[in-house]
Amino acid sequence: MVGGGQGAFIGAVHRMAARLDGAFTLVAGALSSAPDRARASGAELGLDPARTYTSFEEMAKREARRKDGIEAVAIVTPNHLHAEPAMAFLRRGIHVICDKPLTATMAEAKQLAKAAEKSGALFILTHNYTGYPMVRQARAMVAAGDIGQLRLVQVEYAQDWLTERVEATGSRQAEWRTDPARSGQGGALGDIGTHAFNLAAFVTGEDPAALSADLSSFVPGRLLDDNAHILLRYASGARGMLWASQVAPGNENGLRLRVYGDRGGLEWSQEEPNRLWFTPFGEQKRLITRGGAGVLAPAARVTRVPAGHPEGYLEAFATLYLEAARAIHAHQAATGSGTGTGTGTGTGPDPAVTYPTLDDGLKGMRFIAAAVASSKRNAAWVSL
Repeated sequence: MVGGGQGAFIGAVHRMAARLDGAFTLVAGALSSAPDRARASGAELGLDPARTYTSFEEMAKREARRKDGIEAVAIVTPNHLHAEPAMAFLRRGIHVICDKPLTATMAEAKQLAKAAEKSGALFILTHNYTGYPMVRQARAMVAAGDIGQLRLVQVEYAQDWLTERVEATGSRQAEWRTDPARSGQGGALGDIGTHAFNLAAFVTGEDPAALSADLSSFVPGRLLDDNAHILLRYASGARGMLWASQVAPGNENGLRLRVYGDRGGLEWSQEEPNRLWFTPFGEQKRLITRGGAGVLAPAARVTRVPAGHPEGYLEAFATLYLEAARAIHAHQAATGSGTGTGTGTGTGPDPAVTYPTLDDGLKGMRFIAAAVASSKRNAAWVSL
């Protein structure tokens, strides 16, 4: 693991997700750029001091030389520290599991894409909401034509934790997310807007062709957007709206998706993740539950416990780690190597294995750039 030391929220989430299914063991880490904190964090996690590194460059070099060196690295740093560590490990044929968004800038994203292509090692992007069983159920139903021709996409991710200027109070989580030097061009747009954008694309199987964005920074002194209203146009003729906000009081993690076609509609909410509502046009609304009647194979294969026992955020995150493990094992079998080479497509030798890829990360970066450009031009339509 690179990043995720003492006081880091997302690093702990990645570690829990990685070990939930017993597919990974954490054996090495460059857990902080501060040497003392890196060593203290490694000691807390029980890492061998010899494999607790004070820089990712040192870790990549030494782990690649070990006979028992790491097979994959999880990168859980702020956005501006994704590209360089990822490239350092990719150059050595080590698979990369990286938090989103892909990088802080489009230039870094393009460099990373080139490094991944040369390396051939797998690259998994942790858009974790794609791991929910009922999200995969919705994706399968759209692909099967259950809602007919796609017409409307409504996706939103609303939070309230940045309603006040929390970044000025010493909150580490708020500080880097509102800092253009560390977060990149997008504030709420990059942090949660990319999740909403990715979720809509994952379920519908369609990417917008153009967008019109109105970005706002409501909190005085804030350097990045904290609210985004975005209209979407699809090449198929479908239309969409995306709302991402971190200044909407009363909202905690309100990620919600609604998709409608000419034959029906689907509704899913992250705060009630085990339920998917399906309404065929002209018929009663139907509730499909995780593990219940009507669940399709893509949802069933990532379900862990019987129906009625809730599965949630950590399990969805863990699904991506389990899919990564399956992809790595399949890759090793195909190449006959420990770490080997070969690009991760999200399908690989086993078409059931599904995870967000570097290509999804590039789409997210283009989304951020287009939204910022549109907003600067008074919400002009910008091509994706």
